[in-house]
Amino acid sequence: MNKTILLGALTVAGLAAGAAAAGTMDDVKARGSLKCGVSTGLAGFSAPNANGVWEGFDVAVCRAVAAAVLGDPMAVEFVTTTGQTRFTALASGEIDMLARNSTWTFSRDTDLNLDFVGVNYYDGQGFMVPKALGVSSAKELDGATVCIQTGTTTELNLADFFRVNNISYEPVPIETNAEAQQQYLAGACDVYTTDASGLAATRATFEKAGDHTILPEIISKEPLGPVVRHGDNDWGDIVRWSLHALVAAEEYGVTSANVMELAAAPTDNPEINRLLGTEGELGAMIGLDKEWAVRAISAGGNYGEIFEKNIGEATPIGLARGLNAQWTDGGLLYAPPFR
Repeated sequence: MNKTILLGALTVAGLAAGAAAAGTMDDVKARGSLKCGVSTGLAGFSAPNANGVWEGFDVAVCRAVAAAVLGDPMAVEFVTTTGQTRFTALASGEIDMLARNSTWTFSRDTDLNLDFVGVNYYDGQGFMVPKALGVSSAKELDGATVCIQTGTTTELNLADFFRVNNISYEPVPIETNAEAQQQYLAGACDVYTTDASGLAATRATFEKAGDHTILPEIISKEPLGPVVRHGDNDWGDIVRWSLHALVAAEEYGVTSANVMELAAAPTDNPEINRLLGTEGELGAMIGLDKEWAVRAISAGGNYGEIFEKNIGEATPIGLARGLNAQWTDGGLLYAPPFR
């Protein structure tokens, strides 16, 4: 979510190179659990439920990877990270992977020496305001106070938008989404800006969600996805193809309800057979057994099931698939071939 200011990039890159050399999959197997970096709490994406169990759209990716590697989707230690600490936590080896609505950018992929393994949500930066403010467009926000997370370059997107539209604003710096919510509801800022999905998730937690509106302007591209350390390609392949397995499963009609039946014997579709391990040796190519994808899909369902359960239109978050629909349905979602 948003683009981190790249202070200390060389240090982070050095940490990443050292941590990757150990071999993350070996560490995960020896430990018996996956350490997954998540947000400090974002409804629908990553947050503990009433029983303290982490759940959400990003959490589901962590659990799919744990199921593929360890055979247990619950064998995950969730480590909370902020916009400022997330990449250092990954680079230092404190976590094995990051699944924290983080934007894939050139500098993060190269200068920070980290690898984005795919996109699990296509997003863009937006604005939320109280309806009482009486504005219907971000272009009407001249002179507004804006809550904005520190340690990110959301400020740069914001500054560009206001400069292009020849209007001014006053930033109100905050560090976490919880702090942003508190400040925004207390009236310390007129506007909260972050990724549109994050705005929808935050608004869903409000007592009077209907009193707030997300303005129509989307001012950036924010492809969000899981991140691993650069240089540990074997681990990167596992996380990457676990995500792809969830996407491909939806495309081919493989669900949490039918995956075991489809995996019992080869089907008429060779792509499904290769995905589920009844044909070929794809698992061995990434150091796993034949049933790795079956376990990943069983953990929480295919991509569509995970989306609808956690952030879909029937949930309080209320997000439509939009760009996150399958490519066959006019969206950008697309898994490379399993062959």
